[in-house]
Amino acid sequence: MECVRCDEESVVHQRYSGLHLCQAHFLEDVERKVRREIRSYGVDGDIVVGLSGGKDSAAALHLLVDVFGEWRDVEVRAVCVHEGISPYRDRGVEAARVSAEAAGIELEVVRMDEELGISMEEVDGNELTTCGYCGVFRRRVLNDAALEMGADWLATGHNLDDEAQTVLMNVLRGDGFRLSVQGGVPERISGLVPRIKPLRRVPEREVALYVRLRGLRAVTEECPFAESSFRSSVRDLLNGLESARPGTKYSVASLPASLNVDAGKASLGSCERCGHPSGSSTCPACRHLESVGAT
Repeated sequence: MECVRCDEESVVHQRYSGLHLCQAHFLEDVERKVRREIRSYGVDGDIVVGLSGGKDSAAALHLLVDVFGEWRDVEVRAVCVHEGISPYRDRGVEAARVSAEAAGIELEVVRMDEELGISMEEVDGNELTTCGYCGVFRRRVLNDAALEMGADWLATGHNLDDEAQTVLMNVLRGDGFRLSVQGGVPERISGLVPRIKPLRRVPEREVALYVRLRGLRAVTEECPFAESSFRSSVRDLLNGLESARPGTKYSVASLPASLNVDAGKASLGSCERCGHPSGSSTCPACRHLESVGAT
């Protein structure tokens, strides 16, 4: 099938848009979506990328360096969290080092056990799946590392699939607070580095194709704990809906913005134990650390 924009052979068919795109126009399409997303945040100042070694964060890093590489007032750096899941995370850290070196940027590697006193291999909780604990702990460690590095923004590799999954998970949990903070541009709150998601409008399969076409280094194996997560079930549900009704993921991901819920309306206080910003008297990280006997 020919590309709709030229006579070259297409490399992708976007069912949600109906477009067949060749390599050059596909790469251009991804980069256009990312640039539009970055503009929506009004990014200025230094950016730290949460680099896992996987395809999504590798693509986010590459695209951010490409967009901001020549800006004098913007510096892009990266941080990688080692959760203690070996040898899976060891390979991820090595891939992150390769990506950072190829991009010519600084990489900081932080260990969860050194920051929180426990690694994910030591977590033995009964309230959540391993992924439930890991997500909360990783967010804390990433935020603290970005604060220490003096970042103005923390960029993550969350793609369209991730965003749609998170929205649907929050809906199914009845979690209006988390749904509210997904809408709009994050405001600056003391103790929290505002997050940006450059790939938020790019489907996961297109991120994978982008990484392959660009020849970027990334690990492809999935975390050994991933299949037991709630997210895994929601992912399968959304994939089925997207197959039947192309564009479903875009619709779900757009829900917070369509509700006109401003992130600034989500009231935050301080955790009584650690002092970090929190929507309750005890932040999720402290609650979960206590539940697994780490405090």
